Amino acid sequence: MTCTPAEGAMYAFPKVELPAKAFDEASAHDQTPDTLYALTLLEETGICVVPASGFGQKEGRVGFRTTFLPPEDELNSAIVEFKRHHEMFCEKYA
Repeated sequence: MTCTPAEGAMYAFPKVELPAKAFDEASAHDQTPDTLYALTLLEETGICVVPASGFGQKEGRVGFRTTFLPPEDELNSAIVEFKRHHEMFCEKYA
């Protein structure tokens, strides 16, 4: 996962690298890969993001838009949850 720093903005648009089987799973459910990712993130962690495919991303780019509004003392736990979900997601579809 990579992300350009969101200097002065409240939105961040991380790019996510996903295994090929995640693309197959998304297609089987008539979803974009970033929609599958966003829905599983919500289900697994309670973190809500918006699939980046709705923002006219370049072909092949997978990601999401997020807003970081939690208090600083809660931000680290949110980042840990993002990481945990990403690792589980990639392992599931490896």
